[in-house]
Amino acid sequence: MADVDPCKLSDGRFHLSMALVHYTAAAATDRGRKRASNEDAFRFSVEHGVYLVCDGMGGAAAGEIASSLAVDEMVRLLEHDTGVENGSRAAAMPLLAEEAIAQANEAIFSRSQHNEKLSGMGTTLVGLLAEERRVWVFNVGDSRCYLLRNGRMEQITLDHSLVEEQVRLGRMSRSEALRSPLRNVITRALGTQNRVTPDIFELEPEPGDLFLLCSDGLTRELTDAMIESMLGVNLPLDALCTRLVEAAKKAGGHDNITCILVRASA
Repeated sequence: MADVDPCKLSDGRFHLSMALVHYTAAAATDRGRKRASNEDAFRFSVEHGVYLVCDGMGGAAAGEIASSLAVDEMVRLLEHDTGVENGSRAAAMPLLAEEAIAQANEAIFSRSQHNEKLSGMGTTLVGLLAEERRVWVFNVGDSRCYLLRNGRMEQITLDHSLVEEQVRLGRMSRSEALRSPLRNVITRALGTQNRVTPDIFELEPEPGDLFLLCSDGLTRELTDAMIESMLGVNLPLDALCTRLVEAAKKAGGHDNITCILVRASA
């Protein structure tokens, strides 16, 4: 797969074009072939420009509770009137995202502290907030966001996992990371501590851009090159989502699989 540089600025933002865009979306989820239940949760609203994927973890049903709590709490805050005027809403969006993540984290952590059976539960998170001229992508953990532009795909988020951080530090090769028995160890999650720090990326989308939000049940089974190739087919978004999920199941389906596709258009 060819490398893409979306012109990252010194402050960490991605600078793309200023075209006005509109959005359409679709999603799919499946428990996979090995898991007894689905601990992923997702929600999206094109009207409110909110797209979320969470991948829960914990014993019994704790992971399912954590991911559902995260989605519900963030939707409650992000889809309702924030009292921010339209002219200043774009400037406030990163702060709104941080506040929603903080409150979701607090809700999960508090619930786990008051119920022994839920102790240690948590969830990863990847989300996207969209306005006409801006998009904000945020993540905690190893659920990912990709951007496909002009047939080339780039991972926007950075995994908060032990092996990925070792790779970024040059202490482990990519092939070693793929074989490592520690590849499931994540270094950040919602609800496992009383505070969490998300990564937030700001982008300026172009018509034709396609964003993929997904849990690691997809990316553990399919390489980036495979995903890029599958997204390059001219199909409706719901068909593309189904195609990705079915391919991940066919490749092993060892974990729950969830994806949301968001397309920007003129």
